[in-house]
Amino acid sequence: MSVGIDEISFYTSNYFLDLRTLAEVQHTDPDKYYTGIGQERMGMAAPDEDIVTLAANAALPLIERVGPDAISTLLFATETGIDQSKSAGVYVHRLLGLNSNCRVVELKQACYSATAALQMACALVARQPQRKVLVIASDIARYDLNTPGEATQGCGAVAMLIGSDPRLVSIEPEVGNYTEDVMDFWRPNYRTTALVDGKYSTKIYLKALKRAWENFREVSPLTFGDLSHFCYHLPFSRMAQKAHQHLAKLNRSPLDPEQLEAQIEETLLYNRTIGNSYTASMYIGLCSLLENCRNSLADSRIGFFSYGSGCVGEFFTGTVRQGYEACLHRSRHQQMLAARSELSYDEYLELYRYPDPRDGEVHEIPQVTTGRFRLAAISHHKREYIIC
Repeated sequence: MSVGIDEISFYTSNYFLDLRTLAEVQHTDPDKYYTGIGQERMGMAAPDEDIVTLAANAALPLIERVGPDAISTLLFATETGIDQSKSAGVYVHRLLGLNSNCRVVELKQACYSATAALQMACALVARQPQRKVLVIASDIARYDLNTPGEATQGCGAVAMLIGSDPRLVSIEPEVGNYTEDVMDFWRPNYRTTALVDGKYSTKIYLKALKRAWENFREVSPLTFGDLSHFCYHLPFSRMAQKAHQHLAKLNRSPLDPEQLEAQIEETLLYNRTIGNSYTASMYIGLCSLLENCRNSLADSRIGFFSYGSGCVGEFFTGTVRQGYEACLHRSRHQQMLAARSELSYDEYLELYRYPDPRDGEVHEIPQVTTGRFRLAAISHHKREYIIC
């Protein structure tokens, strides 16, 4: 029985900062960002947006098709959680009108947890093939101003419907895992912005890729040459290019640089203009590949490397199904990206510094987002969401 991704959709804020603007303020060459890290824009969440509203907007097209009663489980992956106890997915459950018999849980392990959710979802469906599981990954990447990480901010959410006989990508059961306790990136509970050792994190990312791939080869007969495209975790687009070159070298691939780039280039298109979306980034990369590849991907096998700082890495594969093109939300996604508004640097700072109330008083939040769902208030330490 085949199990995997039946449908996929993503969402991001309607605001972005062009990194040329950031470079101009910093008196640096824009190519430091456009070429150096492969990023052109970064999404900025509006005051009435957070991981819940982004997630609900990402999942809405899926629920509109299958209906709210079709979902048996909602797995919510994030590393920018809004509560130490209550799952962000429970808010989404209400906003989407899901059945009261649907289980909901939140998962955390940096940027890797969406892959943990995907694998758990596949296992649930394998156990009960008539069930459908909704996996949502949603994050807002924030770093301190005037730090190397500032240009790698962003926001986004991706929703995936996992089922039997999937219409998009069949996920294969063999995986390669690697875990090591390191401090390359972390965010203590008392901080709203992450801490990162950039060079060390890149080194650990590549180490985890090598070890996960070696473990994958122990359990799978597939080789590097059996895979036509690769999706990597995307803290910034240049990281995927480094990773793919590293994996090709490990496997002594005969492909030249242009051929290697062709295996990943379409996965980077959306990320270049959205920025880092943490748990969602690799799967937005999958959307980008499926929706922008110039050639048919039907029956092609894709390699996936999911990395979560801290660290956990996993390599797995999936095969694109025949007829996948009819199941995509290409027009919806591209219209959403085209309709976004560019921010000036002062407007960016205003959004960045928007108050984060913690005093327990009543704080109403103005309507700014163009999305279907919004955070309307924070009242007595309770977050209040409404449908627009």
